[in-house]
Amino acid sequence: MDLKKLKTLLRILEQRNVSEFEFEDQDVRIRLARGALVREVQAHGQAALVVSSAPAPALAHAAAPQAQAPAAGDEPFDYVTSPFVGTFYRSPSPDAPPFVEVGSVIREGQPLCIIEAMKLMNEIESERAGTIAEILVENGKPVEFGQRLFKVRRT
Repeated sequence: MDLKKLKTLLRILEQRNVSEFEFEDQDVRIRLARGALVREVQAHGQAALVVSSAPAPALAHAAAPQAQAPAAGDEPFDYVTSPFVGTFYRSPSPDAPPFVEVGSVIREGQPLCIIEAMKLMNEIESERAGTIAEILVENGKPVEFGQRLFKVRRT
């Protein structure tokens, strides 16, 4: 399935408010689910790639899951984690400034980075307000599902 067909399919599913969709032929298997569920993709008999889905099936904007830090000392930090396997980028293009720096005050819905997955650029947004305490991944490096990207001090 080529990228253009996949984007068209995603738009149709979003417009019709489809909450779950599965497609399979001899070359590809795609399962999409809205909400905090899982999207699986299997191509040409290779192992399935499992990634968390965006609130809608559109891939352009994906909300990153954020987990609270362990209760060690009740630290006031949250972590922004990668919603899927891909490549981490701090800016929207190579010549643009980074979305955030250490010390940046962020708001809910603010873009923090881009994760490139399957040749699609997915903007990762903050789920809550805070201050960037630490950037945990180097620009251009691969990331895994659930890997911590940013340490955020709660406000």
